[in-house]
Amino acid sequence: MYFINDKEYKCSVAVTLDIFNDRWKLAIIWHLLDGEKRFKELHEIISEITQKTLTIKLKELEEKIIINRECFAQVPPKVVYSLTSTGEKLRPVLENMHKWGIDYVQEFGKITSDNACQNNLCE
Repeated sequence: MYFINDKEYKCSVAVTLDIFNDRWKLAIIWHLLDGEKRFKELHEIISEITQKTLTIKLKELEEKIIINRECFAQVPPKVVYSLTSTGEKLRPVLENMHKWGIDYVQEFGKITSDNACQNNLCE
């Protein structure tokens, strides 16, 4: 059994699925692999997400210690998001998911452009 955040899980995969229970969290982490980003940058990159949803997902990832939120005391206020060391451990997982997605489409579909994820346009 696994006990974390006042919840008990029978399997470590269940813990992982509970944390990454939607498409947005992994997209946010994918884009933070390139380095810190401001809210506006993330919203522009992940254009399908609403500002409200992005705010919620960033807060959830921060609570799980997967991302850092750093505020700078300046005018105008500056806030940047980056991966924690725990979040950085997801790099090989997401890189393998990226490769798997390419392989899957090559086998069962057609790739019409192959540079979107490298250019931070992954949606």
